[in-house]
Amino acid sequence: MPTIYEGSLAPPSGRFALIAARFNSAIVDQLVAGALDALKRHGVTDDAIDIVRVPGSFEIPLVAQRLAGSGQYVAVICLGAVIRGETGHYDYVAGEAASGVARAALATNVPVIFGILTCDTLEQAINRAGAKSGNKGFDAALTAIEMVNLLRNLPK
Repeated sequence: MPTIYEGSLAPPSGRFALIAARFNSAIVDQLVAGALDALKRHGVTDDAIDIVRVPGSFEIPLVAQRLAGSGQYVAVICLGAVIRGETGHYDYVAGEAASGVARAALATNVPVIFGILTCDTLEQAINRAGAKSGNKGFDAALTAIEMVNLLRNLPK
């Protein structure tokens, strides 16, 4: 039988960082609330969580890489909302935020979780920030916990 590795939702030791964009704050604040709820429900205490606010989703990757590389955090959860408008701005911001978050994780070997909504409409964003589609901030925090535990269990 093969060996199977997977993470768990057991409370991991260590600090978590939440990076939250101020742009689209009505949506992002709901994602932050969801992430905090998930962390607390899974045994992470308030004093093990730091929240860093950045201007927008485009700025998240730089801060994520800095925090993940600091050695102070077991995971970094990135929260933002990019909503399509009438110009091509959406494509640049969404794409660079996604690739930057991935690069930060790969460069630091720390789970850097993509909790940035990329939606066509405000309604879609509202639904993903706690309405019809659940709260993607909550989901991002669960992913962070699971990835911390998974990486700790993988062979060196």
